[in-house]
Amino acid sequence: MHIRDLPYPDPGDPDVRSGPRFLLWLGRNQLRGQLASMSWGLLHQCSLAGLPPAVGLAVQAVVDRSGSRLAWAGGLIAALGVLMAVGDTMLHRTAITNWITAAARVQQLLARKTAELGSALTRRVAAGEVVAVSTGDVEKIGWFVEALSRFAASAAALVLICVGLVLYLPSLGVLVAVSVPLLALAVLPLLPRATRRADLQREKAGKATELASDTVAGLRVLRGIGGEELFLGRYRRASQEVREAAVRSARMWSLISAIQVLLPGVLLISLVVYGAALARDGRIEVGQLVTVYSAATLLLFPLRHFEEIAMAYSFSRPSAQRAVRVLSLRRTTEPSGVDAAPAVDGAPTGDLYDPATGLMAPAGLFTAVVCGDPDEAGRLAERLGGHAQADTDPDGDGPAAAATGGAAAGSTDRETAARRAPSVLLGGVPLDELPLDAARTAVLVQDKDPVLLSGTLRELLDVPSSGRVTAEDALTAAQCADVLDSLAQASVATDGDPMTTRITERGRSLSGGQRQRLALARSLVADPEALVLDEPTSAVDSHTEARVAAGIKALRQGRTTVAFASSPLLLDLADRVVLVRRGTVVAVGGHRELLHTDPHYRAVVTRETDDEIEALTPRGATGTIEEIEERA
Repeated sequence: MHIRDLPYPDPGDPDVRSGPRFLLWLGRNQLRGQLASMSWGLLHQCSLAGLPPAVGLAVQAVVDRSGSRLAWAGGLIAALGVLMAVGDTMLHRTAITNWITAAARVQQLLARKTAELGSALTRRVAAGEVVAVSTGDVEKIGWFVEALSRFAASAAALVLICVGLVLYLPSLGVLVAVSVPLLALAVLPLLPRATRRADLQREKAGKATELASDTVAGLRVLRGIGGEELFLGRYRRASQEVREAAVRSARMWSLISAIQVLLPGVLLISLVVYGAALARDGRIEVGQLVTVYSAATLLLFPLRHFEEIAMAYSFSRPSAQRAVRVLSLRRTTEPSGVDAAPAVDGAPTGDLYDPATGLMAPAGLFTAVVCGDPDEAGRLAERLGGHAQADTDPDGDGPAAAATGGAAAGSTDRETAARRAPSVLLGGVPLDELPLDAARTAVLVQDKDPVLLSGTLRELLDVPSSGRVTAEDALTAAQCADVLDSLAQASVATDGDPMTTRITERGRSLSGGQRQRLALARSLVADPEALVLDEPTSAVDSHTEARVAAGIKALRQGRTTVAFASSPLLLDLADRVVLVRRGTVVAVGGHRELLHTDPHYRAVVTRETDDEIEALTPRGATGTIEEIEERA
């Protein structure tokens, strides 16, 4: 059997209407693998079911002192043993293949959705939930897909064995045929309660994990304020709740397992008592009793798959539901509010304009944006990149509500309006209506806390780009000389070449300023049509900041660049400065001009207080955006 090459060229369009529908969609997409696994399972189960008649023939041959029949029965047992070995081996291989391919398909779907939504994903779904879905939940979903074919093979084998026993020996076969469905369905009333307890256990375990990760992330602050014992007590209580929930869940599954052992045992005892009475009366032969007893004993193996499929479904259903919550998200949930743009070839060019705020970044210019609120700056930067904001569910209890808790309920009308705002335009083309690849190529957003993946510096800078900017030019513009020196000293095994020095995960071996400048160099190498930088120099000193700002302006000559910052060194080098207050552009001009004409701008740049702002604000200083543009 050839194992399917992964990843898939196209994982498909999943059915995300519900968790069970998603599981059914996965099973349908692996129908060939499911049928192969079921076929090998049938071979294994039927070969196993053939052993009792063969053993019965052998026992009867000994009773009748027939050497030829004994030899024939021995050959049949040997052949069945070979078929069992082949069937079991191939069943395991095909089942595991189904597991791996299902998990790989789900992971591809999650990766595609992550690339589609970008940073908006973690605003709409908690980051911990995304990690849980892509790790533990993927395994549980794959487990159900893998167990489904083995369950189908076991169910078919049970039907065949029961029919065979009824035809072989009706007096005992009917007893077995009537008892088997009862044994299979005996635990059905207990499954809902077991599922609820398992769900409660997973919920409490997720809360404990979230509390632990938050505690570890803020351990330095907790030690500074002496809060270790407080959070330790909280985690201790949460872990005890998880333990109690796990014990309650284990008790229920243990009860189900006990019933699966007790009831078949009662059947075997009844079968032996009744069969022995029939054999004593001469109504059946000893070999027939051995055959039926052996077959009934072997029925316990396929019956086990009924318990397994029940467990697999109970664990995979909530996992599939969590996966559906992520996969059902879309780039936008509201109409863009603008007329559909004509089809364009490649990435559009032109001015970058946000209709919601009135922010205009002219093509080819270096525009600096000043916001008094850093969070507002981050949201606006994401909008300029075409990343949708945190949408809420229509019902108010979906993933966004779960991820943001009370904050979602307390969203202001202004934030709601921002979520429904029309798409950002690049050259008059809405970014939301562009293909994802074209939108990502057109506008690149670097946030204030960029992530460096592990790998060499050459791999870090090997990103999709126009080819116009070399890695050396980008590193020079980002003032990374000291970073290269540090990497060269650390690259003893690579002859001092900093480009081949391995950077640890998230760049932990580098300082904050070094990480920020390397991330800036990576963005400069990409050379997008429009580059949006959120506080690109917040982690460097003033001397380096001035050189970095000059390097960005020189290297991005002729390209659209937007930098969210409040540093006078960077603002003074910008071709155009825009002041945004409360989600609206209120001033446009040069840095020095705005310092003298706009008190709010001066307050943000020079860190003045609110009282000083009110005292210095001239009456009638406000106006429409058009009037502001004319004065600028």
